[in-house]
Amino acid sequence: MAKSKEQKYQLAVEKELKIVQKQEERLCRSAGKPANNKWKQVLEEKVPDKVYKSLQSVFCKAFSIIFEKGTGIIEKGYKRDVIQENLEVQNFTFQVKANRRSLKKVRSSVSAAHLLNMTITTAEGIGLGVFGIGLPDIVVFVGVLLKGIYEISLHYGFDYDTDEERYFILKLMETAMLREEEWNAGNEAVDRMIAGEANENWNEAVKQQIPRTADAFAVDMVLMKFVQGLPVVGVIGGAGNPFYYNKVMKYAELKYWKRYLLKLQKQ
Repeated sequence: MAKSKEQKYQLAVEKELKIVQKQEERLCRSAGKPANNKWKQVLEEKVPDKVYKSLQSVFCKAFSIIFEKGTGIIEKGYKRDVIQENLEVQNFTFQVKANRRSLKKVRSSVSAAHLLNMTITTAEGIGLGVFGIGLPDIVVFVGVLLKGIYEISLHYGFDYDTDEERYFILKLMETAMLREEEWNAGNEAVDRMIAGEANENWNEAVKQQIPRTADAFAVDMVLMKFVQGLPVVGVIGGAGNPFYYNKVMKYAELKYWKRYLLKLQKQ
């Protein structure tokens, strides 16, 4: 017996959600593995505490400045209306064809933007590393990270202008940098938001989340940024920018894709 268009629609979404579940399980296993870089731990212990505090402070300021004044500048790097129009076409195509092939085209459209942003953060990090510049590049790095996530959110039909969405983005970024039980807790919090968890004051939630996200980045990147500030080996530290960019985007894209699919499932 032939399936109806509605059945095909739901089946396509369900199959993609099963793939998402497997990808989430792989990320969970990866985050659950203890760090074995003993040499890194030894070197991190030698980094002055004031470097970590400075790094955490700069990340906090970077998020605050960009949320308050930088969105307009970031938006010059892509055509928001074009992305939104393309999604409308892709959504309509999926509704008409109701197959996985048309559904997966929505996700594949994110790849081109990802590659461009990877190029930017690689050049920016290594370029400043050559000159022994570590901390000042953080605002640029955070800007590129947010640009990448903003584009992902638009590709999946979510606006990033609200405090609720800013909190969600900050939580995504924090969780992507965590490991083991902390990652599990962060991931569960992200999933609760996807499920529709409410908050009476998202503006205050954003203010409280910024230091936590900044701390997650500072803890993981302190050695890289310290090294990047040394002219002789700065290029090594600068080369870490694309690694962290890719790490954050991989998690953020998966969660936005899941959120998009669940939204389709309810329609």
